[in-house]
This record gives sequence, C-alpha cells and structure tokens, in this order.
Amino acid sequence: MLAAGCGAAAAPAQEAAPAAPATTVAGIEVPTTTPPTGGPKQVKPVGNAINPRKARWKTAKPVSKNRKVRLVWWSGVEPCTVLDRVKVKETAKRVTITLYEGAAPEAKDVSCIMIAVEKTTTVKLKSPLGNRKIVDGAKS
Repeated sequence: MLAAGCGAAAAPAQEAAPAAPATTVAGIEVPTTTPPTGGPKQVKPVGNAINPRKARWKTAKPVSKNRKVRLVWWSGVEPCTVLDRVKVKETAKRVTITLYEGAAPEAKDVSCIMIAVEKTTTVKLKSPLGNRKIVDGAKS
C-alpha cells in the first residue's frame, strides 16, 4: 500500500510590523510622523514661478557682519510653492525685504499636500545694515 500526501508545512507566523503612532481625527485614525529636525529648509529664488505673490516672513536676522539678512518663513511644499524672487529696497532708515512665492512650472499637473514647511534664504545688502530697521514688504 502506498500512501501519498499532498500538503505543505504550515507557514511560520509573521510578526506584524510595529504600527506608526496615530491620532484620531473626527473618528478616523490618521498616522502621525515626527517633524523633521535640523531647522528650516534652505532655498534660493528660482525666478520662473507661476502667479508669484508676496509672502510674509517671520524672522530676519543680520548675518555676515551685517552685510546679509537671513529670513525665515512658513511656506508650502515644492513644486507647488517655490521662492520666485526677493526684492530688497534700502534707504538710510530702513531695509524693506519682500519675498515672492508662486508655483513652479512643473507643478501644473501635480497634486501637493497642504502642509507647512519652514524655509530660509539669505539676501545680500548693498551696504551694512547698521541701525536701519528691517521691514517686511509683504505687510505693506
């Protein structure tokens, strides 16, 4: 008598991957992530943004022996929001700095998440800041 069996050994149980931390919002569990560290993302003007508009900055700090100003602001994700240009107007009493943001040309067929990104850029002044006041041109 010949007995043949068809079957396979039971597969070993797989361990579940640890679950990402989650928050419940309106009854829906939404995964959360830890924000990136290391400070604001350094960006440079691209000069070809679509529909540029003024963007407010949150801080302006003189650097490089008061010959430059480091700006920090909250923005959107690239390519949907990029720094188009920075306008600097210097007078004897004040330095007005205006950021302009818009969408990159390649963003026309892209879906972007609505999340804030802290960004920074540094602008060069024609003359050292001295006692002049730094003013946000987007506020006027």
